[in-house]
Amino acid sequence: MYEMNRDKNKQEEPGSFMGRVVSVGFFGGLFWGIIGYFAYYLNLSKIGPALVLAPWALGKWKGQWLGQLIGVVVISLLSILVAIVYRYLFARIKSKVAGIFFGILLWFLVFYLLHPIFPGLEAMNKIGRNTLATTLCLYILYGVFVGYSISFEYQERQDDNTGQST
Repeated sequence: MYEMNRDKNKQEEPGSFMGRVVSVGFFGGLFWGIIGYFAYYLNLSKIGPALVLAPWALGKWKGQWLGQLIGVVVISLLSILVAIVYRYLFARIKSKVAGIFFGILLWFLVFYLLHPIFPGLEAMNKIGRNTLATTLCLYILYGVFVGYSISFEYQERQDDNTGQST
């Protein structure tokens, strides 16, 4: 009986790693989106999670708590895609530096390259040091969370696969 249970535990479904990537992405977006909302609520940042709704949503509700909450949910869903991108680009690198780099890259993407699609986002020279520092730190912490979690899981699975073949 013990042998049979041990063999079942060794065999994992082929899609389980992608399932882990999706869950890391979702919960990473949820957790850091909520932290981003607290930073916005405490006036550490002029930008809250509702920024993601700026290109689509109309009305004042998006700046209130409901818009911020919906923004956190949308960030969580978008974070799944971000985690999948990380999985295919950097999963082999088990280093916090890769996560830091990824977080900075995401921050640069949102605040510089995608700046034109966010109508309420001020120019970088007018946004303020507190907002810049807070958002950059949040993106770096998000990148480290997602990156290191995915890389760790990838390395664990690689170690398990090499251990089974010997």
